Amino acid sequence: MQILILQGPNINLLGFKSSKIEEHLTLGKLNKEIRLVSKNHNVDLKFLQTHKSFQAVNFLQRNGRKANGLLFTPSSWARSNYTILETVNLINIKTSVVYFDDPYSFGTTEKESILRGSNIKSFTGKPISASLKGMEYLLNQ
Repeated sequence: MQILILQGPNINLLGFKSSKIEEHLTLGKLNKEIRLVSKNHNVDLKFLQTHKSFQAVNFLQRNGRKANGLLFTPSSWARSNYTILETVNLINIKTSVVYFDDPYSFGTTEKESILRGSNIKSFTGKPISASLKGMEYLLNQ
């Protein structure tokens, strides 16, 4: 089984955001938790964090047909990136979309998101808990 992990704009600044509330959560720590939960399921994870939507689309097109799921933290892309939405729907991959609650929010909530489809389920919460719920959904296929 293969799961793609796509993390959108500014997710690499998670550590900067968490330091403002005197916590020490970084993107590296979040990804470590994702790896740990998948370790017991014999899952191959493929990660990409990018600010560039064309790289995200390439990542999905190149890997989407072989993958069994997508864990997607879109940040601002959730509000207006129809190209990524179209790609996710075209490759018809089971998708968990992750939104962070305040104070970790990157500005777009699930309610404001355009990311909807029969293959898309949303998860909102603190970064680790929302991401792990999204992973559990993908792992329990």
